This record gives sequence, C-alpha cells and structure tokens, in this order.
Amino acid sequence: MTSARQAPARARMGPWRFVVWFGTVSLLADFVYEGARSVTGPLLASLGASSLVVGVVTGAGEAAALGLRLVSGPLADRTRRFWGLAVAGYALTVVSVPLLGVVGTLWAACTLVIAERVGKAVRSPAKDTLLSHATAVTGRGRGFAVHEAMDQVGALVGPLTVAGVLALTGGDYGPALGVLALPGVAVLGLLVWLRARVPDPEAYERGITPPSTAPGAPDGRLPTAFWTYAAFTAATTAGFTTFGLLSYHLVERHLAHTAWVPLLYAAAMAVDAVAALATGWAYDRYGPRVLAVLPLLSAAVPVLGFTRTVTVAVAGSLVWGAAMGVQESTLRATVADLVPSGRRATAYGIFAGVVGAASLVGGALTGALYGSSIPALITVVAVVQALALILLAVTRPGRARARR
Repeated sequence: MTSARQAPARARMGPWRFVVWFGTVSLLADFVYEGARSVTGPLLASLGASSLVVGVVTGAGEAAALGLRLVSGPLADRTRRFWGLAVAGYALTVVSVPLLGVVGTLWAACTLVIAERVGKAVRSPAKDTLLSHATAVTGRGRGFAVHEAMDQVGALVGPLTVAGVLALTGGDYGPALGVLALPGVAVLGLLVWLRARVPDPEAYERGITPPSTAPGAPDGRLPTAFWTYAAFTAATTAGFTTFGLLSYHLVERHLAHTAWVPLLYAAAMAVDAVAALATGWAYDRYGPRVLAVLPLLSAAVPVLGFTRTVTVAVAGSLVWGAAMGVQESTLRATVADLVPSGRRATAYGIFAGVVGAASLVGGALTGALYGSSIPALITVVAVVQALALILLAVTRPGRARARR
C-alpha cells in the first residue's frame, strides 16, 4: 500500500502546502467577488431596485451558485476534469465583477450579479473535491477551516478596498469595482501554476484511504446519511437572511452611509474566519454535533439586524458573518466525510442544489416579509430554525470516519 508520506511526493507538494496555496487562490477570488457583494444591495437600490427585488436577486444569485452544481458536480465526476472546471468558474467570476461597475441599467446589473454566482457554481464541486483529497491527510475540519479562514482574508480586504475607492470617488461604483480586476488576473495565473504542480490531488487520499474502506452504498448510490444531512442544511438555509437585505436595511433606514457598508461586511468576514476555525477544530474533535450552533446563529440575525439601533443592527451583521463561517467550512467538511471520493463532486453538486433551492426560498421570503412586517419576518425565521434543530436531532449525521 502507498504510504501517506509517498502520496504528497507524487503530488510534488505536501497536503498542507496545497491547502494553503489553494487558500491563496480563494483569498484572491474573495477579494474580487466579496468586494462586489459588499455593495450589491446599495448598488441595486441606486439603480431603482425595491427591497423585494434585492431579496429576489440576491436569493436567486445564491440559488444559482448552489443549484447549478447539480450539473457541474456530476459533470466533474464524469469527466474528471476538476482543474478545468475550477479554472472556468473562476474566470467567469473575475470577468463579471468589473463589468458590474460600469453597467447603468438594473436588468444588466441583476444579470451580472447572478452571472458571478454562476461562476461559483461551475467551480465549486470541482474545487471542493480537489481540496477534500488534501484534507484527508490534514483533517477534514482543520483543512476546510484554514481554507475558509484564508477566504475571509480576501473577503476582508476586498470590501475595505471598495469602501476606500467609494470614499475617494464620492460613491462611484465604476472605479470601486474596476480595481478588482487586478486580483482577478492573479487568481487565474496562480491556478495555472498550482495545476502544474499538483495535477492529481487524489494522490493524497489514495495514500491513506484504500478505496474499499470508503463509505457509501455498494451500487454507487450516495449514502442515506448524506441525504438526511442535506435535508437539515436545506432547512436551516431556508431561514437565512442575505447580507444584501441587511445592507439594504442599513442604507434605506439611514442607519449607515453606503461607504460604511463594505466596512461592516469586512468585519463580518473577519468574524466568519474566526467562526470557521473554531467550528472546524471542534468538528475534528466532536463531529457534526457542532452544527447545532448554525440554526441558533441564523435565528439571531434578523432579530438583531433589522432593528433601528445602529449598534444592534451592526451586531446582527456580525452574527450573520459567524453563521456564514459555519456554512462555508464545517458543512463542506461533513460532506467529504460522508461520501467516497469517486462520487464526491456529485455529492457536493446535489448538496448545493438542495441548499440552493432553500436559498431562493429564503431570499424571497425574507425580502417579502421585510417589506410588510419585520416582526413577522423574525417569527417565521425563528420557527424555521427551530424545525432545523429538530431535524438535526432526528437525523443525527454520523461523526467523521477518522480523527486526524
């Protein structure tokens, strides 16, 4: 049997170095698209969007980012072109963002917001599968947590950069989003280099996990535990508020100037990184039970975020960041532990598709309720998250197969 020490040698890079370099790709990509997302709500509002339009577009964007993985995930498993799909998806994102700053019509801006999210759909199952192979050695929770924390460095720098350019230009979105083309070019260059260095990341996992020991049904179907886990995640996502709606509230209720919104988003991304690291390490120690914190955080977001008090509304956005940290790291780590390597991209695609449908429902639901009754919004979200907690308790997703 090939040893764990030999596998990284064939990959020409150790597993932790691969995680860090891939984290650097994500850092630069987050610089680009999180910089844009930090002002999506105010940007759409400046073009005449209502709260319902902001909620539907941002929700539809997340649905596209997740739902289209139903296609890109199986495609990645069938073709095994993980690197090609990753590069194509990143390319679509880094092209869409600078264009968002120069269009002058609402329909075009909405199209580009969704297009940027489509890029994420194209690349994510392939990217997560590539990363999952290295985390088989580093530890699922820790590996995905470090990757997510590096994501958030870019998610912090991007909004700060956008905020600075907006302040200097008097709120002109063109230069603020145009400057994000520079890290976009760096994303593509680094991906090409990393692909040359590690053409076959699966070598990491083959060195420590014989194929016969991987979980899953003998006929190749996805395991039952995966489906019950996806149901829990869909439930908690259906009651999750988008930052687009939170920022819309801050600007339209005159709680914050547009230029301050990216700063708040940057702070939320810093909280995201801390939450990812904390829950990632806890996951490797205690298993998926740590996910019980996600519905609690999600229920607290509208309670705090939609008040008329600045400090409380800011706290709501920071809690939103903590919930995002759990969603973007530990949820992905659990999928990798539930599904064998040969079906993992498909699983990531299906998992994201289920959650994407819930995101669309959640975006439209919270946007509509916000326009009619904030107390009703808070109540509905609380009920949905309570149901998610019950579902988690009933389904009891199994612990990770091994603690590393």
